[in-house]
Amino acid sequence: MARVLFTVLCALIAGERLLELGWSRAHARRNAARGGTVVREPVFPVMALLHAVVLIAAPAEAWLHRTSAPRALSLAALVVLATATGIRIWALRTLGDAWSVRVTRFPDGERPVVASGPYRYIRHPNYLAVILELIALPLVGGAYLTAIGATIANALILAARIPLEERELARDPGYVREMGYKPRFFPSLGSLGSGRSGART
Repeated sequence: MARVLFTVLCALIAGERLLELGWSRAHARRNAARGGTVVREPVFPVMALLHAVVLIAAPAEAWLHRTSAPRALSLAALVVLATATGIRIWALRTLGDAWSVRVTRFPDGERPVVASGPYRYIRHPNYLAVILELIALPLVGGAYLTAIGATIANALILAARIPLEERELARDPGYVREMGYKPRFFPSLGSLGSGRSGART
């Protein structure tokens, strides 16, 4: 029964990801109307593939190996997953039309700058959510190999993607002014106490 529920959870998340892709494409069209162009990034297809593979590999591992996580670990992983989902929703709702799965280049002064939500404290709340999700989701179902493999692969992917994205964002003086001093993933005492606002990613 636990494996059935875990498979249903992975299917629901897969459906949510498909909805996000449709949302991203709509935003990309609006960004293009403002002069935005998608930046070439060879790592993007690998990143998309990783997310799809995890949603298949995690339940497959649970069924093939007939594994299940200890109750305490499963509950802890669910809490982490719920937290990550909350951060993700908060970040995407805050960004609105500015959010897209692709890195976008805008003409000078045209980049949307978001001044609320989690971007008030850190530069990359959405990536933080992804990191937590790829660790927690497989662990809910006891898919330990998937959790380890996905976490390592994601770290390598983000090590390439985040610097590329930050170089693009740094082309905008407004982004540098608002976000340059903030940590990537975890709020510092300075960012928590600051009244300054944030920007996208």
